[in-house]
Amino acid sequence: MAAESATPHLTDSEAETDRITTMSDMLGPEDISSHALPHTIIRLIQCKQCSRPLRTPLRLPCGNTVCRDCLPPSRTRTGVTYPVAEGRDQAFTCPWEGTDGCAGEHCVGDCSTDVLLAKLVELFGELLAGADNTVRPCSGTDVNIFRWKIDEDHDFESANLEQGLLEGVYQLASAGHFPRDVVDVTYEASEGLDEPTNPELVQTQKLQDNLRAELDCQVCYALLLDPITTACGHTFCQKCVARVLDHADLCPICRRKLGMPSIQAEPINHTVAQLVDLFFSDQVATRRETVAQDDTTPDYEKNLPLFVCTLAFPTMPTFLHVFEPRYRLMIRRVIENGNGKFGMVMYNRRGRLQLGHVDDAPFMQYGTLLMIERYELLPDGRSLVVATGVSRFKIIDSVMVDGYYVAKTERVEDISLADEERLEVLETSSNGENILPEEIPSDPALDSMSTQQLLLSAREFISSQRRSGAPWLHPRVMLAYGPIPVDAARFPWWFASILPISEEEKYPILSATSVRERLKVSARWARQLESRDW
Repeated sequence: MAAESATPHLTDSEAETDRITTMSDMLGPEDISSHALPHTIIRLIQCKQCSRPLRTPLRLPCGNTVCRDCLPPSRTRTGVTYPVAEGRDQAFTCPWEGTDGCAGEHCVGDCSTDVLLAKLVELFGELLAGADNTVRPCSGTDVNIFRWKIDEDHDFESANLEQGLLEGVYQLASAGHFPRDVVDVTYEASEGLDEPTNPELVQTQKLQDNLRAELDCQVCYALLLDPITTACGHTFCQKCVARVLDHADLCPICRRKLGMPSIQAEPINHTVAQLVDLFFSDQVATRRETVAQDDTTPDYEKNLPLFVCTLAFPTMPTFLHVFEPRYRLMIRRVIENGNGKFGMVMYNRRGRLQLGHVDDAPFMQYGTLLMIERYELLPDGRSLVVATGVSRFKIIDSVMVDGYYVAKTERVEDISLADEERLEVLETSSNGENILPEEIPSDPALDSMSTQQLLLSAREFISSQRRSGAPWLHPRVMLAYGPIPVDAARFPWWFASILPISEEEKYPILSATSVRERLKVSARWARQLESRDW
């Protein structure tokens, strides 16, 4: 340890904008270190818990990161039955709190290894762990003095770094000697170092180059913008994930299910975003300007052709015989532009009042985006179309083009899985408390049933109807729409597709934004149909 001197010092809040004189004298004005001190760079990859560089970094649902071994102890969750997945029965309190994080409750099943961040931290280690001796200009008694204190009630601690400041701070952190959260730091550079051999110039530029090679989005192949890390651990731009979800719910890299019911509810990866903003701030600013000017909103959201006919549902097939001239033209244009997408909405047969710009339109406000899977053009100009539901939308505005409607829409998204689980716990815990088993009614309120119980009750109704030979469950119907889904998220769409009730009764399910809400509607349908004379 070195004796304390009167070297000027910086607080963390000042470190992002100011420079210490002894450092700025030896750093170029365009170098990253000229506006980011070494400890502010290393801090980005330090674990909140152990203060060491992240080891097997885990992405938390709030967008923050910790080492896998630093994950807090978990506890068993109660009252949660959906979604059914490994680790969802365990929860822990987030270690991040205050200005940095959330301190909320997270599900263990929502945490995943961050593939990109693991690679970025590895790049730090390869350069700064001491293996590259070409960036060590100090010798003999030439040292860099580094001081810090963890809070105002403690004295400064200090270390003599016999290497570059960036490398020295990294090695201090690796050894567990430098806390991540400090309130005050000072630097004093050694004298007699020539600028061309300065380790900060060499190391930081090399680090910047190495990081840049890993920070391209694998969808748009440009620098990551508002990075989002998926459940499988891969990272993409937020807008790119939204585009992917418009086609399929699969990761573009590993093809695993993304499991993102709402892209807007997904937090960005804070650590990756901070690294990108720190090292490539100019490129990020340019990208944001370009995105704002080009307006990357997909064309179908601004200019979506509408087929006003019937109800369609996500993940389910829709079979169409297109014979009206206006829709023959519309489908031909959809095929020719290579998009293959159009919107399906039902007629507003009862003249319902609707909010927004479609209050006087002849169709309902909520619909389903369809992707054409099969198209057969008949000799007389008619066509047979098989399309699959991709997502839901709400119509904001519409105009007539060549006899058919074209709409401006916004995507309808479900609440997050965490909110889905909270909804189940809230509803089931507030009903049926202190009731003995023999006092439970034979027809309990739907709100008191768990999400899995709602699914099972509707599935049992279908099974009983099949045993009794219900004609609406004919083998041809089952062949077209597939077997009874076991996935709670997909089941209501399947049930609504084959159920022989009016479209007006089915329509509310399109605007429901939670799986539990749609399952309650499904269970209610089943109960109502059981009481009818078939």
